[in-house]
Amino acid sequence: MNQWRDNVPIFLQIRQRMIELILSEAIGEGEALPSVRQIATELSVNPLTVTKAYQSLVDLDIVEKRRGLGMFVNKGAREKLLVHERETFLSQEWPAIRGRIAALGLSLGELMDRERDQ
Repeated sequence: MNQWRDNVPIFLQIRQRMIELILSEAIGEGEALPSVRQIATELSVNPLTVTKAYQSLVDLDIVEKRRGLGMFVNKGAREKLLVHERETFLSQEWPAIRGRIAALGLSLGELMDRERDQ
């Protein structure tokens, strides 16, 4: 994840990567997230950027801070994230995708055929 997208703040990209790790169960419920320093070093970013990403996960009630121990994934975090990410996709990303499909004149049948061919 060293290729940063210019149109999205870095802390949101880091948050999204942590979300992907939780959704894929690479980091399970009750497990610790990598330390702020570790992520900052690996990604060559300011530790405050990582802290902001982690705080946004706390705000979503996905992880909790344990004083002196770090950040840990809450019970039920994966299910909560699935609901959150699905809603975000349907309300923010899908309308643009649907618009692009319509603009290109693609039908559902064409899309399904393409998917089957993959």
